Amino acid sequence: MLVFDASTLILIAKMEALDSFLAGMEFEVAIPLEVERECRAVKKSLDALMIQKALDESRIKVVVVKNKRLVSKLQGDFGLGRGEAESIALALFKKARVVGIDDKNGINACKLLGIAFTTAIGILVRMREKELLTVNEAIVKLAALGKHGRYKQSILEDAKRKLEATA
Repeated sequence: MLVFDASTLILIAKMEALDSFLAGMEFEVAIPLEVERECRAVKKSLDALMIQKALDESRIKVVVVKNKRLVSKLQGDFGLGRGEAESIALALFKKARVVGIDDKNGINACKLLGIAFTTAIGILVRMREKELLTVNEAIVKLAALGKHGRYKQSILEDAKRKLEATA
């Protein structure tokens, strides 16, 4: 199972790669209820509509996180928002393979808790490696991530080098 945080899922949708990403997935994709709410906050945005379509088609499953104490503890211990905390709690409960998370505090929590994680850029690079995208398509999508995400220039440059190396 891959569990998404809202920011990473929204970024994948904003770079218009959600459909091809989900088509290439070999295991279940899930989000907690709070992440669903956060992703649909701006109902008419293209990314919200793309995510809603994936939910409607059951390509992304919504799971209720019942352990509210764990969610609260994660929020307090790591300074996480509710969506990030629910994503990590869900990953722990379901023993997820990986968490898609771009939040720095969330990444640190995953590192400390021994949870495998990836970012929107990591997903983009992996999509290119699996040849779901051409190099040119991947670079265009990386530019979209640069526009919508909060990445340091050095991270974007490193990602571009990785994308070009797969040519």
